[in-house]
Amino acid sequence: MSTNEKRILAGYEYAKDVYAEKGVNVDEAMDRAAKYAVSVHCWQGDDVIGLENDVGGTSGGIQTTGNYPGRARNGDELRADFLKAAGMMPGVKRLNIHASYAELHGKKKDRDAYTAEDFAEWMAFAKENKFSLDFNPTNFGHPLAADGFTLSSRDDKKRRFWIEHNKRCREIGDVFGKAQGDPCVINFWMPDGYKDTPADTDSPRRIMRDALDEVFESTSSITDDTVLDAVESKLFGIGVESYTVGSNEFMLGYAVTRKKLLTLDTGHFHPTEQVSDKLSAVLQYLPKILLHVSRPVRWDSDHVVSWDQETSRIFNEIVANGYDKRVVCALDYFDASINRVAAWVLGVRNTQKALLSAYLTPHSVLREYEYNCDYTSRLACQEEAKNMPFGPIWDMYCLKQGVPVGEDWIKEIKQYEKDVLSNR
Repeated sequence: MSTNEKRILAGYEYAKDVYAEKGVNVDEAMDRAAKYAVSVHCWQGDDVIGLENDVGGTSGGIQTTGNYPGRARNGDELRADFLKAAGMMPGVKRLNIHASYAELHGKKKDRDAYTAEDFAEWMAFAKENKFSLDFNPTNFGHPLAADGFTLSSRDDKKRRFWIEHNKRCREIGDVFGKAQGDPCVINFWMPDGYKDTPADTDSPRRIMRDALDEVFESTSSITDDTVLDAVESKLFGIGVESYTVGSNEFMLGYAVTRKKLLTLDTGHFHPTEQVSDKLSAVLQYLPKILLHVSRPVRWDSDHVVSWDQETSRIFNEIVANGYDKRVVCALDYFDASINRVAAWVLGVRNTQKALLSAYLTPHSVLREYEYNCDYTSRLACQEEAKNMPFGPIWDMYCLKQGVPVGEDWIKEIKQYEKDVLSNR
């Protein structure tokens, strides 16, 4: 045992005793955190550009900023970068890809004709490295989305194209789900909306509702055993500041009435809104939801996830209410101002910190105080919990998971940047 490992063990034994006094089983908490899957988004590694070559890239109210060197330029580089990052992330990882990451190898086909064959490299990579795949239609970054409308377009030709694209994505997700033996989570997000105040707010929503109905009805043979569908709302984006067709109320209503997962993205609401408070509200009516963890700064700026107060509250809600099996977790951010591989690692490790900390929180003690109307003790206990020795537990968790402890992962990133990224 190395000197560093002895130090970690000594700190861990002390911390374990402190938590035990509060009735918390640290080993059980670490085991539960390690089994909670986090779906990691491929698009952080290449600035949401995609692999289609002639189309792709950001649009529809989203934007990647920065020009840090070393961006992945093709599927092989993107997968290599992801694999490097995954080796520094504790816990179960899934790999989340967008339809714009199809690898066509010179074939002339558009998104309305994609099949699972166009993602063969991703499937082989996932199987070899034991990752399950999740999927997303790419309803942006395309000439037929240039006017800001996809499934709500009044242009029949454009709308038909996007309906067909979303159908194909469900079929692709079905192939993924069957191959990996667990459901592929497919997230449906459309950027449709207006920059200025519209004269008609009703018809775009009717059109989108009917288009989504057609997508799901036309592929109704696909079951929850292989595909879990989620619909995502958004408050606004660049170029759609005044009206978003797929608002929170629209998507909530759609999810409840059509029995779909609702996607709650932490950056898709007013800055003063707390997604943590929404979990127990929507889960009164929905069996499952999809959570997109991001970090808004002023709007949906998709900053790298930080272990901040709201992220902690979100995972405390999940753990305290027993939502572990009902909240599917994915990351969604893109930062080109820093090392992209480091951004992946930071986001997952911070998400895992929030998760593990939630499992270490003495929720039963807090609830007992609350049920007895002892709000003084509840508040005091909540505050004292902030001083609990989490750091040594996190170090041991990383050690047990076989990933770098503390800041050691930064050294690996810097070496990878020197050996690989700097040569691109």
